[in-house]
Amino acid sequence: MTMPTQLQGRLRLPVISAPMFLGSGTDLVIGACRAGVLGTFPALNLRTTEEFDAWLTEIETALAVPGESDTSAREPAPYGVNFIVHRTNKRLEADLAKIVEHEVPVVITSLGAAKDVVDAVHSYGGLVFHDVTNAKFATKAAEAGVDGLILVTAGAGGHAGGINPFALLHEVRRVWDGPLILGGGLSTGRDVLAAQAAGADLAYMGTRFLATTESIASEEYRQMLVHSGAEEIVYTPSISTIPANFLRRSIIEAGLDPDNLPAPDAVDVSHVTNPHTEEPRSTSSTVAPKAWRDVWSAGHSVAGITEVLPVAQLVDQLEAEYLTAKGELLALVDG
Repeated sequence: MTMPTQLQGRLRLPVISAPMFLGSGTDLVIGACRAGVLGTFPALNLRTTEEFDAWLTEIETALAVPGESDTSAREPAPYGVNFIVHRTNKRLEADLAKIVEHEVPVVITSLGAAKDVVDAVHSYGGLVFHDVTNAKFATKAAEAGVDGLILVTAGAGGHAGGINPFALLHEVRRVWDGPLILGGGLSTGRDVLAAQAAGADLAYMGTRFLATTESIASEEYRQMLVHSGAEEIVYTPSISTIPANFLRRSIIEAGLDPDNLPAPDAVDVSHVTNPHTEEPRSTSSTVAPKAWRDVWSAGHSVAGITEVLPVAQLVDQLEAEYLTAKGELLALVDG
Protein backbone atom coordinates (compact mmCIF):
# COMPACT_ATOMS: atom_id res chain seq x y z
CA MET A 1 0.00 0.00 0.00
CA THR A 2 1.18 3.53 -0.74
CA MET A 3 -0.68 5.86 1.64
CA PRO A 4 0.76 9.39 1.40
CA THR A 5 2.91 10.34 4.38
CA GLN A 6 0.69 13.36 5.12
CA LEU A 7 -2.27 11.02 5.72
CA GLN A 8 -0.57 8.21 7.61
CA GLY A 9 -2.12 7.86 11.04
CA ARG A 10 -4.55 10.70 10.33
CA LEU A 11 -7.56 8.68 9.17
CA ARG A 12 -9.82 6.44 11.20
CA LEU A 13 -10.86 4.73 7.98
CA PRO A 14 -9.24 4.90 4.52
CA VAL A 15 -12.17 6.93 3.21
CA ILE A 16 -12.63 10.25 1.43
CA SER A 17 -16.04 11.91 1.55
CA ALA A 18 -16.02 13.00 -2.08
CA PRO A 19 -16.74 16.60 -3.09
CA MET A 20 -20.30 16.97 -4.39
CA PHE A 21 -21.65 19.99 -6.21
CA LEU A 22 -24.63 21.34 -4.25
CA GLY A 23 -24.12 18.49 -1.79
CA SER A 24 -20.98 19.09 0.25
CA GLY A 25 -21.11 22.02 2.65
CA THR A 26 -19.08 23.07 5.66
CA ASP A 27 -21.15 21.00 8.10
CA LEU A 28 -20.52 17.83 6.11
CA VAL A 29 -16.80 18.52 5.71
CA ILE A 30 -16.34 19.36 9.39
CA GLY A 31 -18.45 16.39 10.49
CA ALA A 32 -16.57 13.96 8.25
CA CYS A 33 -13.17 15.20 9.43
CA ARG A 34 -14.19 15.04 13.10
CA ALA A 35 -15.48 11.51 12.53
CA GLY A 36 -12.08 10.50 11.15
CA VAL A 37 -12.43 10.51 7.36
CA LEU A 38 -11.21 13.07 4.86
CA GLY A 39 -14.00 15.60 4.16
CA THR A 40 -14.00 17.61 0.94
CA PHE A 41 -16.08 20.13 -1.00
CA PRO A 42 -15.97 21.76 -4.46
CA ALA A 43 -14.58 25.30 -4.55
CA LEU A 44 -17.30 26.12 -7.07
CA ASN A 45 -20.05 25.38 -4.57
CA LEU A 46 -19.54 29.05 -3.77
CA ARG A 47 -20.46 31.90 -6.09
CA THR A 48 -17.35 33.98 -5.38
CA THR A 49 -13.74 33.60 -4.27
CA GLU A 50 -14.61 35.66 -1.18
CA GLU A 51 -17.25 33.13 -0.16
CA PHE A 52 -14.79 30.32 -0.86
CA ASP A 53 -12.28 32.02 1.42
CA ALA A 54 -14.93 32.28 4.15
CA TRP A 55 -15.70 28.54 3.94
CA LEU A 56 -12.00 27.68 4.24
CA THR A 57 -11.74 29.87 7.33
CA GLU A 58 -14.88 28.34 8.86
CA ILE A 59 -13.60 24.78 8.33
CA GLU A 60 -10.13 25.52 9.67
CA THR A 61 -11.51 27.29 12.74
CA ALA A 62 -13.94 24.49 13.52
CA LEU A 63 -11.34 21.74 13.14
CA ALA A 64 -8.92 23.59 15.39
CA VAL A 65 -11.14 23.04 18.45
CA PRO A 66 -12.95 19.90 19.69
CA GLY A 67 -16.61 19.56 18.77
CA GLU A 68 -19.32 19.35 21.45
CA SER A 69 -19.83 15.65 20.76
CA ASP A 70 -16.12 14.77 20.54
CA THR A 71 -15.29 12.27 23.28
CA SER A 72 -12.07 10.78 21.89
CA ALA A 73 -8.57 12.18 21.80
CA ARG A 74 -8.42 11.58 18.06
CA GLU A 75 -7.31 14.53 15.98
CA PRO A 76 -9.65 15.49 13.12
CA ALA A 77 -8.76 14.11 9.71
CA PRO A 78 -7.46 16.59 7.11
CA TYR A 79 -9.88 18.30 4.73
CA GLY A 80 -9.71 18.88 1.00
CA VAL A 81 -11.04 20.99 -1.85
CA ASN A 82 -12.06 20.03 -5.36
CA PHE A 83 -10.51 22.49 -7.81
CA ILE A 84 -11.54 22.68 -11.49
CA VAL A 85 -8.39 23.28 -13.54
CA HIS A 86 -10.07 23.77 -16.92
CA ARG A 87 -9.21 27.06 -18.68
CA THR A 88 -12.86 28.12 -18.65
CA ASN A 89 -12.82 28.37 -14.85
CA LYS A 90 -12.85 32.16 -14.48
CA ARG A 91 -11.81 31.91 -10.83
CA LEU A 92 -8.85 29.61 -11.40
CA GLU A 93 -6.08 32.01 -10.35
CA ALA A 94 -8.03 33.70 -7.55
CA ASP A 95 -9.20 30.43 -5.97
CA LEU A 96 -5.73 28.90 -6.29
CA ALA A 97 -4.29 31.88 -4.42
CA LYS A 98 -6.72 31.19 -1.54
CA ILE A 99 -5.84 27.49 -1.56
CA VAL A 100 -2.18 28.39 -1.14
CA GLU A 101 -2.94 31.09 1.46
CA HIS A 102 -4.90 28.60 3.58
CA GLU A 103 -2.52 25.74 2.84
CA VAL A 104 -5.40 23.39 2.04
CA PRO A 105 -4.10 19.90 2.95
CA VAL A 106 -5.58 18.02 -0.03
CA VAL A 107 -6.52 19.46 -3.42
CA ILE A 108 -8.57 17.31 -5.80
CA THR A 109 -8.10 18.52 -9.37
CA SER A 110 -10.58 17.85 -12.17
CA LEU A 111 -10.89 18.59 -15.90
CA GLY A 112 -7.15 18.95 -16.39
CA ALA A 113 -3.88 18.09 -14.66
CA ALA A 114 -1.81 21.29 -14.52
CA LYS A 115 1.80 21.24 -13.33
CA ASP A 116 1.64 24.86 -12.13
CA VAL A 117 -1.27 23.97 -9.86
CA VAL A 118 0.58 20.91 -8.56
CA ASP A 119 3.70 23.01 -7.92
CA ALA A 120 1.66 25.65 -6.06
CA VAL A 121 0.14 23.06 -3.72
CA HIS A 122 3.48 21.32 -3.24
CA SER A 123 5.04 24.66 -2.25
CA TYR A 124 3.45 24.37 1.20
CA GLY A 125 3.47 20.57 1.48
CA GLY A 126 -0.07 19.89 0.29
CA LEU A 127 -1.26 16.85 -1.64
CA VAL A 128 -2.81 16.81 -5.12
CA PHE A 129 -5.14 13.98 -6.10
CA HIS A 130 -6.46 13.97 -9.65
CA ASP A 131 -9.67 12.52 -11.11
CA VAL A 132 -9.12 10.08 -14.00
CA THR A 133 -11.40 7.76 -15.93
CA ASN A 134 -8.81 5.85 -17.97
CA ALA A 135 -5.10 4.99 -18.17
CA LYS A 136 -4.42 7.73 -20.76
CA PHE A 137 -5.54 10.46 -18.36
CA ALA A 138 -3.65 8.71 -15.55
CA THR A 139 -0.40 8.97 -17.54
CA LYS A 140 -0.95 12.70 -18.17
CA ALA A 141 -1.66 13.32 -14.48
CA ALA A 142 1.47 11.40 -13.47
CA GLU A 143 3.52 13.57 -15.81
CA ALA A 144 2.10 16.67 -14.07
CA GLY A 145 3.45 15.37 -10.76
CA VAL A 146 0.26 14.63 -8.84
CA ASP A 147 0.46 12.69 -5.58
CA GLY A 148 -2.46 10.35 -6.12
CA LEU A 149 -5.00 9.28 -8.72
CA ILE A 150 -8.73 9.04 -8.12
CA LEU A 151 -10.20 6.34 -10.33
CA VAL A 152 -13.72 7.48 -11.21
CA THR A 153 -15.14 4.21 -12.49
CA ALA A 154 -18.45 2.94 -13.84
CA GLY A 155 -21.23 3.55 -11.33
CA ALA A 156 -19.73 6.63 -9.69
CA GLY A 157 -21.98 9.60 -9.01
CA GLY A 158 -21.57 12.75 -11.07
CA HIS A 159 -19.21 12.72 -14.03
CA ALA A 160 -18.09 9.12 -14.23
CA GLY A 161 -16.16 6.81 -16.48
CA GLY A 162 -17.48 3.65 -18.02
CA ILE A 163 -14.75 1.19 -17.02
CA ASN A 164 -15.24 -1.51 -14.40
CA PRO A 165 -13.29 -0.67 -11.20
CA PHE A 166 -11.25 -3.89 -11.23
CA ALA A 167 -10.28 -3.38 -14.86
CA LEU A 168 -9.34 0.28 -14.36
CA LEU A 169 -7.23 -0.58 -11.31
CA HIS A 170 -5.26 -3.09 -13.39
CA GLU A 171 -4.74 -0.69 -16.30
CA VAL A 172 -3.69 2.28 -14.20
CA ARG A 173 -1.28 0.19 -12.11
CA ARG A 174 0.70 -0.41 -15.32
CA VAL A 175 1.48 3.30 -15.58
CA TRP A 176 1.32 4.43 -11.93
CA ASP A 177 2.77 2.97 -8.73
CA GLY A 178 1.63 5.73 -6.37
CA PRO A 179 -1.49 6.12 -4.21
CA LEU A 180 -4.79 5.11 -5.77
CA ILE A 181 -8.24 6.19 -4.64
CA LEU A 182 -11.16 4.12 -5.94
CA GLY A 183 -14.61 5.57 -6.56
CA GLY A 184 -17.73 4.02 -8.01
CA GLY A 185 -20.55 2.14 -6.28
CA LEU A 186 -19.02 2.05 -2.77
CA SER A 187 -21.51 2.38 0.07
CA THR A 188 -20.43 0.15 2.97
CA GLY A 189 -17.40 -0.58 5.12
CA ARG A 190 -17.20 -3.95 3.41
CA ASP A 191 -16.85 -2.09 0.09
CA VAL A 192 -13.98 -0.05 1.56
CA LEU A 193 -12.11 -3.23 2.49
CA ALA A 194 -12.85 -4.69 -0.97
CA ALA A 195 -11.33 -1.60 -2.59
CA GLN A 196 -8.16 -2.10 -0.55
CA ALA A 197 -8.07 -5.81 -1.36
CA ALA A 198 -8.29 -4.92 -5.05
CA GLY A 199 -5.24 -2.65 -4.75
CA ALA A 200 -6.62 0.79 -3.86
CA ASP A 201 -5.27 2.79 -0.93
CA LEU A 202 -8.39 4.85 -0.22
CA ALA A 203 -12.10 4.59 -0.95
CA TYR A 204 -13.92 7.54 -2.55
CA MET A 205 -17.52 7.78 -1.36
CA GLY A 206 -19.82 10.54 -2.54
CA THR A 207 -23.42 9.41 -2.84
CA ARG A 208 -23.32 7.66 0.54
CA PHE A 209 -22.31 10.90 2.28
CA LEU A 210 -24.92 12.83 0.33
CA ALA A 211 -27.53 10.89 2.31
CA THR A 212 -26.49 12.47 5.62
CA THR A 213 -28.21 15.11 7.70
CA GLU A 214 -25.22 17.43 7.25
CA SER A 215 -25.25 17.48 3.45
CA ILE A 216 -26.76 20.53 1.80
CA ALA A 217 -28.93 18.38 -0.46
CA SER A 218 -32.66 18.90 -0.06
CA GLU A 219 -34.67 16.46 2.01
CA GLU A 220 -36.50 15.41 -1.16
CA TYR A 221 -33.16 14.62 -2.80
CA ARG A 222 -32.00 12.60 0.21
CA GLN A 223 -35.21 10.58 0.29
CA MET A 224 -34.90 9.84 -3.41
CA LEU A 225 -31.46 8.36 -2.69
CA VAL A 226 -32.96 6.15 0.02
CA HIS A 227 -35.78 4.92 -2.19
CA SER A 228 -33.82 4.40 -5.43
CA GLY A 229 -31.99 1.30 -6.60
CA ALA A 230 -28.95 0.92 -8.82
CA GLU A 231 -31.16 0.15 -11.81
CA GLU A 232 -32.68 3.64 -11.48
CA ILE A 233 -29.38 5.38 -12.25
CA VAL A 234 -29.17 6.78 -15.78
CA TYR A 235 -25.74 7.25 -17.36
CA THR A 236 -25.98 9.94 -20.01
CA PRO A 237 -24.14 12.92 -21.54
CA SER A 238 -27.44 14.67 -22.25
CA ILE A 239 -27.83 16.51 -18.96
CA SER A 240 -24.38 18.06 -18.66
CA THR A 241 -22.75 17.25 -22.07
CA ILE A 242 -20.28 15.00 -20.21
CA PRO A 243 -21.31 11.40 -19.38
CA ALA A 244 -22.65 11.38 -15.83
CA ASN A 245 -24.98 9.40 -13.59
CA PHE A 246 -28.36 10.81 -12.57
CA LEU A 247 -31.41 9.64 -10.65
CA ARG A 248 -34.06 8.48 -13.11
CA ARG A 249 -36.95 9.88 -11.08
CA SER A 250 -35.36 13.33 -10.94
CA ILE A 251 -35.08 13.32 -14.74
CA ILE A 252 -38.77 12.50 -15.01
CA GLU A 253 -39.74 15.13 -12.44
CA ALA A 254 -37.77 17.70 -14.45
CA GLY A 255 -40.15 17.01 -17.35
CA LEU A 256 -37.82 14.82 -19.40
CA ASP A 257 -38.05 11.33 -20.81
CA PRO A 258 -35.04 9.37 -19.51
CA ASP A 259 -35.44 6.89 -22.36
CA ASN A 260 -35.42 9.59 -25.02
CA LEU A 261 -32.88 12.23 -24.10
CA PRO A 262 -31.34 14.43 -26.82
CA ALA A 263 -27.66 14.00 -27.57
CA PRO A 264 -25.57 17.14 -26.96
CA ASP A 265 -23.96 18.75 -30.00
CA ALA A 266 -20.63 19.15 -28.23
CA VAL A 267 -18.99 19.08 -24.82
CA ASP A 268 -19.65 22.30 -22.90
CA VAL A 269 -18.10 22.51 -19.43
CA SER A 270 -19.12 26.11 -18.73
CA HIS A 271 -21.87 24.92 -16.39
CA VAL A 272 -19.21 23.06 -14.39
CA THR A 273 -16.54 25.77 -14.31
CA ASN A 274 -19.04 28.62 -13.88
CA PRO A 275 -22.04 26.82 -12.37
CA HIS A 276 -23.84 29.82 -10.90
CA THR A 277 -24.31 31.72 -14.15
CA GLU A 278 -27.79 31.86 -15.58
CA GLU A 279 -26.54 32.13 -19.17
CA PRO A 280 -27.83 29.43 -21.52
CA ARG A 281 -25.43 26.81 -22.79
CA SER A 282 -24.04 26.95 -26.30
CA THR A 283 -25.12 23.43 -27.24
CA SER A 284 -28.56 23.91 -28.71
CA SER A 285 -29.77 20.33 -28.27
CA THR A 286 -28.75 20.03 -24.63
CA VAL A 287 -31.77 19.64 -22.38
CA ALA A 288 -32.95 22.76 -20.57
CA PRO A 289 -33.02 21.69 -16.88
CA LYS A 290 -29.77 22.42 -15.08
CA ALA A 291 -27.62 19.49 -14.00
CA TRP A 292 -27.39 18.97 -10.22
CA ARG A 293 -29.90 21.74 -9.48
CA ASP A 294 -32.90 20.39 -11.40
CA VAL A 295 -31.67 16.88 -12.25
CA TRP A 296 -30.00 15.12 -9.34
CA SER A 297 -26.87 13.05 -9.58
CA ALA A 298 -26.15 9.79 -7.76
CA GLY A 299 -24.10 6.66 -8.24
CA HIS A 300 -24.85 2.95 -8.14
CA SER A 301 -24.10 3.06 -4.40
CA VAL A 302 -27.75 4.02 -3.82
CA ALA A 303 -28.13 0.23 -3.69
CA GLY A 304 -26.59 0.32 -0.21
CA ILE A 305 -28.45 3.36 1.15
CA THR A 306 -31.44 2.59 3.33
CA GLU A 307 -31.63 5.68 5.56
CA VAL A 308 -30.34 9.20 6.08
CA LEU A 309 -27.86 9.33 8.98
CA PRO A 310 -25.78 11.94 10.79
CA VAL A 311 -22.26 11.77 9.36
CA ALA A 312 -20.73 10.66 12.69
CA GLN A 313 -23.18 7.77 12.89
CA LEU A 314 -22.48 6.86 9.27
CA VAL A 315 -18.73 6.66 9.90
CA ASP A 316 -19.36 4.54 13.00
CA GLN A 317 -21.42 2.20 10.83
CA LEU A 318 -18.77 2.10 8.10
CA GLU A 319 -16.09 1.26 10.68
CA ALA A 320 -18.17 -1.56 12.18
CA GLU A 321 -18.85 -3.01 8.73
CA TYR A 322 -15.18 -2.65 7.79
CA LEU A 323 -13.92 -4.44 10.90
CA THR A 324 -16.50 -7.22 10.57
CA ALA A 325 -15.55 -7.78 6.94
CA LYS A 326 -11.85 -7.71 7.85
CA GLY A 327 -12.36 -10.36 10.51
CA GLU A 328 -14.33 -12.57 8.12
CA LEU A 329 -11.68 -12.18 5.43
CA LEU A 330 -8.85 -13.06 7.83
CA ALA A 331 -10.79 -16.13 8.98
CA LEU A 332 -11.26 -17.15 5.34
CA VAL A 333 -7.56 -16.70 4.56
CA ASP A 334 -6.50 -18.64 7.65
CA GLY A 335 -8.84 -21.39 6.54
